[in-house]
Amino acid sequence: MNFNKITPDLVEAFTAIVGQEHLVLPADQEGFVRYTHDETEDLRYLPEVVLKPKNAEEISHIMRLCYDNSIPVTPRGAGTGLSGGALAVHGGIVLSMERLNAIIQIDERNLQATVEPGVITQVFQEAVIARGLFYPPDPSSRGSSQLGGNLSESSGGPRAVKYGVTKDYVLNVEVVLPCGEITWTGANVLKNATGYNLTQLMVGSEGTLGIITKIVFKLIPYPTQNLVLLVPFRKEEEAAAAVSSIFTAGIVPSALEFMEREAIEWTCRYMNLEVPMAADERAHLLIELDGNDMDLLYKDAERVYEVLETFDVGDILVADTEKQKEDLWRLRRNVGHAVKSNSIYKEEDTVVPRAELPTLLRGVKEIGARYHFKSVCYGHAGDGNLHINIVKADMSDDDWNNKLPEGIKEIFRLCVSLGGTISGEHGIGLVQRPYIGIALSEVQLRLMQGIKQLFDPKGILNPGKIF
Repeated sequence: MNFNKITPDLVEAFTAIVGQEHLVLPADQEGFVRYTHDETEDLRYLPEVVLKPKNAEEISHIMRLCYDNSIPVTPRGAGTGLSGGALAVHGGIVLSMERLNAIIQIDERNLQATVEPGVITQVFQEAVIARGLFYPPDPSSRGSSQLGGNLSESSGGPRAVKYGVTKDYVLNVEVVLPCGEITWTGANVLKNATGYNLTQLMVGSEGTLGIITKIVFKLIPYPTQNLVLLVPFRKEEEAAAAVSSIFTAGIVPSALEFMEREAIEWTCRYMNLEVPMAADERAHLLIELDGNDMDLLYKDAERVYEVLETFDVGDILVADTEKQKEDLWRLRRNVGHAVKSNSIYKEEDTVVPRAELPTLLRGVKEIGARYHFKSVCYGHAGDGNLHINIVKADMSDDDWNNKLPEGIKEIFRLCVSLGGTISGEHGIGLVQRPYIGIALSEVQLRLMQGIKQLFDPKGILNPGKIF
């Protein structure tokens, strides 16, 4: 890829488009530094300029200039990603979507909403809940992540097990193509068999095909009741095995999360929370049941108890108050931050069919023993989505940089052999790019690269990601 540097004339042209106050140069160190990194490890890359457009028209003008002058553009949401997707690895422009932050319409008649990509996920969820509606995808970063970033990665979160991930709620998107053209990808309807599904092509494309400027989401009625259980197990693999057993018993929880002991201990210290744990308890499942009838939820809970009786479990905690429920969810949502505060780490976003979780968990620990790395595992067990946090701890720099990648390859090969893949919701981005050939065939990669070439023949949009 041959890119050009940004000239003073281009800076002047960009300033005319977005205004001086919405253009950030490296000289503004305080305002600039947060655009040099996301939440991926400790990686930092310097763009030449940061632009903060307000609408699709401004983005269109920016992209036309970049296309004509071969300037790389890295779209950026809130910078909460974990695969390096928002890093300007080739310099150029970081295009921040933070000013496109309007909830344009909540259509209660059709259970739809039209929003801009810079809306914070939790802000949107609370806005639709106020209307008795529900947007279920809820990544752990929902308090800071933006909807456009969620869409670019097809984010999931705990409630994906019952309600699905971001892609399941996207009806239509407005995008600016790399050449500057503005188009909608579909229609605001629940069924659409009119040509190729360009909408779903954009979902999960990690900002490599176009820049999302408006999104039309499907909504559903809001479930008003829930039960939350914290279930301790004396063996990690039994906790993983119980997941499939709950589903085969005919129960579909709204969330089913796995946390091994150290994930809880580290997070309790990090957040100054208390969760009682017996010395022999090695892992927990956080189970949520939701709906609109508490009597039915209690019946489902009884069936869960019947399943759990076949496993070696400790005392089950039932959250009696809203505060207890909130504390348990705060605990789960902050595991990643807690691990990061303990050590340099790498997070792998593995996913397998849920019945294979015990085999994956056992394999991860065996691989760790061979390569001498420590892992702290947690994740969306109901989806078979296990987040493997590999912590550097006392590993030498040489082992960390040269031997660990071989161990990660073994983990990914194990996932694929079990019918899974190497990323469930974090995307490929920069850091998983070396491993993509483990999960995808040459035919799949060729097709994807052909799509990228069609949308972005000059390769200027989020270069260095995925391929």
